[in-house]
Amino acid sequence: MNQVMSKPVEALPFEDTAFAFAHKSDRELRRSHLLFSLMNNPALVDIGARLAEWAFRLRLPVGWLVKNTIYRQFCGGETIDEVKAVIRQLGRYNIKTILDYGVEAKTTEEDFEHSAEHLQKTLDYAADDGYIHIVSMKLSGLFRFALLEKVNRMEGLDAAENAEWQQGIRRVERICQAAYNAGILIHVDAEHSWIQGAIDRIAWTMSERFNREQPIVINAVQMYRKDRLAFLEASLEHAREHGYRCAVKLVRGAYMEKERARAAAMGYPDPIHNTLEDTHNAYNRALEFCIRHIDEMYVCNATHNEDSCRLQAALMAQYKLPPGHPMTATAQLYGMSDNISYTMARAGYNVEKYLPYGPVQEVVPYLIRRTRENTSAGGRMSRELARIRMELHRRGDTKIQS
Repeated sequence: MNQVMSKPVEALPFEDTAFAFAHKSDRELRRSHLLFSLMNNPALVDIGARLAEWAFRLRLPVGWLVKNTIYRQFCGGETIDEVKAVIRQLGRYNIKTILDYGVEAKTTEEDFEHSAEHLQKTLDYAADDGYIHIVSMKLSGLFRFALLEKVNRMEGLDAAENAEWQQGIRRVERICQAAYNAGILIHVDAEHSWIQGAIDRIAWTMSERFNREQPIVINAVQMYRKDRLAFLEASLEHAREHGYRCAVKLVRGAYMEKERARAAAMGYPDPIHNTLEDTHNAYNRALEFCIRHIDEMYVCNATHNEDSCRLQAALMAQYKLPPGHPMTATAQLYGMSDNISYTMARAGYNVEKYLPYGPVQEVVPYLIRRTRENTSAGGRMSRELARIRMELHRRGDTKIQS
């Protein structure tokens, strides 16, 4: 495994598909098998994504098709009321929900205000639901992207831009205050490197204000970037200097192709690690750093990588932390890696599922991004497909070919 893993722990049986998929009917598994079989073909995914974008742009009646395929696999419903059943089902297996209003690609102040209001309503709902642990917040859904770019470059803003910026900051403050009042955590999603600096500064500011008693604001750190280990160390140092608890969500990263293409086109160094192995090493070093400093940090190990979950278990044993230590968690996307989520929850770890919801036509950009990301992410679709196929064979389904 990794060099920091120094002592064995009781094995986490991620291969136990009977338990991992016990909540799925044969019909649901076969539907997932078909979907992941299609998604395992990158060329087909690219064509399908382009067709979906084109169809929705032309307002063609394809919402029913999307809702009954990829939307059903990865989303909980169109409204909070619709996702209640999913939240309850996860809760029966001791899995908490990270609720995400999955609407993206908005551009106007009216859109941003609407998204902020919806997040506040979501937090009000979450406060009365013990199974909702976290709400996710995407700052490019609350600020104009070009404005985030300009702030990221640390360029001066004119009067109109400054007023726009302050309005966005007030939106974020209202959301964080609602989260603080409700005792619900807020994940600040990581985004493209050319706006991430602006996002990090906002996250630090909100953390300084709201993370003094407990972790409320959790900043996502994309470990496929070469500079993120140094950033992680700087995050802890900032928290020490300003008297709050550092809280992070570790992810590998979601925008590799765009990051590399932009770097090549604009002639600056590629910010992404040269190899997948380098990313794995950086991720595991970050996980060890966080758990080693758990008295000062909160960490969510947000991964679909079984080795990183085993490493979390080993590190927690090494530092004599119980599986359910309140400053640690692991998280996976809804509709994926159930063998990790359900197995770790059964073993007593704090487990969360990232559950998007929202109108079908509004969530399509999220679904397309996730599909492309997962298809290209080191054979993730192949692994997911193999687990489902294994369980169907175990159930005696002879129609599924090996």
